Formats: sequence, C-alpha cells, structure tokens
Amino acid sequence: MTGWQMLFYKEVLRFWKVGFQTVAAPVITAILYMMIFGHVLEDRVQVYGSVSYTAFLLPGLVMMSVLQNAFANSSSSLIQSKVMGNLVFLLLTPLSHRAWFVAYVGSSVVRGLAVGAGVMLVTWWFARPTVVAPVWIVVFGVMGAALLGALGVIAGLWAEKFDQMAAFQNFVIVPMTFLSGVFYSIHSLPVVWQQVSHLNPFFYMIDGFRYGFFGVSDVSPWISLVLVGAALAAVSAVALYLLRTGYKIRH
Repeated sequence: MTGWQMLFYKEVLRFWKVGFQTVAAPVITAILYMMIFGHVLEDRVQVYGSVSYTAFLLPGLVMMSVLQNAFANSSSSLIQSKVMGNLVFLLLTPLSHRAWFVAYVGSSVVRGLAVGAGVMLVTWWFARPTVVAPVWIVVFGVMGAALLGALGVIAGLWAEKFDQMAAFQNFVIVPMTFLSGVFYSIHSLPVVWQQVSHLNPFFYMIDGFRYGFFGVSDVSPWISLVLVGAALAAVSAVALYLLRTGYKIRH
C-alpha cells in the first residue's frame, strides 16, 4: 500500500472495529425516529401530493445519518489522536497534507455511506419509496459525506478538548441538520423561515438526495448540486490549508 492508502485503511479499521457503536447505534437511532415521527404524523402531514409522510421521512433520515456520522468520523479521530498524543507518529511520516485529507475524508465517506445503507435497509420495512433517479442519490450521498468529512477535519484540528468538539457538534452540526428539512418540507413553513432554510447548506444536500427518490424537491436539484459543490470546494480548501500549515498539530 502507498502512504495514503495505509492511513485510509487504518481510519476505516478504526471505526469498523467498534462497529456496534459507530454503525449499529446510529441505525437504531434512525429506527426510533422513524417509529415515533412516522406513527404520530403519518395521517397529519401531507407532502409531495401522493407521497406518504413515512416515505418522505425515510430519505431524510438516511441523509441525516450519513452527514452526522461522516462528520463524527474525521473529527473524533483527530481529536482523539491529539488528546492521546499519538498524532506525533503521523507527523513523523513523509505523508503530504493531501494524503491526510484523502485518508480522513475518504474514511468518513465510507462510514457515512455504511451507516446510510444500514438505515435504508432497516427502515425500508416501514416504507418503500420509489427510486426515480439513483444517480442523484449517489451524487448527493457522496458529496454530502465528503463535505461533512472535510468539515470534521477542520473541527478536529480546531478543537483541543473533547468538550470543544462536543460543543461544535451540538451547537452547529445537529441544529443545522435538524433544521434542514429532514422531518418536513420547507414549503410548510412561514415565508421568513423558508428564506432562512435556504441559507442552510444542509438543506440542499438533503433536498437533492430526496429528489433521487421522488423526482420532486423543494428546489431544483441542479441548484442544490451547484451550491453543495461550491460548499464542498470551499470547506475542502480550508481543510487542506490547515493541514498544510500544521494548524494546532505542530507544536
């Protein structure tokens, strides 16, 4: 293996060794969301014409799981290595900052998609939405996981303690995910909150992902693709810059 492949393999093995915690637990959480929200709101919420609320909810839960776990993978790996002091062993290697980026973000994509696939398989029993455009599902799934993996790299480099990382996740990632249209269509919101939702990049990832299932969405999937692509490029550029300069890891 080359250097980045070995680091990538190590990062995948890291989360896979505790798969019950990193993969199975998020799947169980998604099942609980599906059971509670699907049961309570099935007959009370109407979205996309003939699409049932439970079917509408499934892609949102899948994408939410992908995003949250992709972020958790890279951010937790870096903060654990910094706190435990074993990050120095990576600094001794001749790996470039690009190799670090590819390995950490790549493993985050693998974990995010693994959790998403698990959520899809288990919750398919509750509702079976049609798959209209599978290419859009794959594109937004991979781009969303990569974007959150890169954001996790930034957060992992910035945080110096576990409570700082927890604060970043609880006050940034979780609210932006829950307010992105996972459980509702933004057209059901007042106009002012619809406009606020359009400022949330997580909304475009989930809305574009959902388009692949139903062929309808709150905004054009092409607009979502451009905005998510731009966000991915910007966040990746910041993460690469921080890795290149050794931000908070070379002291």
